[in-house]
Amino acid sequence: MNARSRKLIGSMAIIAFLGFYIAAVATLAERIPPNKAAQLAFFLVAGVAWGVPLIPLITWMNRGR
Repeated sequence: MNARSRKLIGSMAIIAFLGFYIAAVATLAERIPPNKAAQLAFFLVAGVAWGVPLIPLITWMNRGR
């Protein structure tokens, strides 16, 4: 598979994943207690955690330049 195809497939997968991730975080955020520390911790983790599952996909997209 050429690099252009990998980037197209990867870009579509990233957009789909982020749509699901945003919906899941928004749903879970409603269940966080109204404690500022709990909300801060949740949103800090949620704001960084989206990148971890995408690392292998981005690596695959950029392989074989």
